Amino acid sequence: MTSPPGQTRYKNNKMYAIVEINGQQFKAEAGKKLFVHHIVGAEAGQTVEFEKVLLVDNDGNITVGAPSVDGAKVTAEVVSPLVKGEKVLVFHKKRRKGYRKLNGHRQQFTELTIKEVIA
Repeated sequence: MTSPPGQTRYKNNKMYAIVEINGQQFKAEAGKKLFVHHIVGAEAGQTVEFEKVLLVDNDGNITVGAPSVDGAKVTAEVVSPLVKGEKVLVFHKKRRKGYRKLNGHRQQFTELTIKEVIA
């Protein structure tokens, strides 16, 4: 099954935005759950707003900011202010020298639920 020229077969009716949160970019849609780097001072149930929106897609109508879209923002609710990620083991070894070192690290995240994208 092929689509006619100039038309796409799959149509995305949802509005989404690419938003920058703590130095990382995320695709935000209403109802989506995100795990972002720990937001200091966030409490469970608190509503947070992110105004650094880089791109907005509203039913196929794409707006790209330079550097951000004016008047656009993403509102989210903090579900859990502190979630620990999986443990990452870092192992250092120098061969034939008897040197071995093992370090572990668990990244701290904040769990968010996107409420709405305003553009």
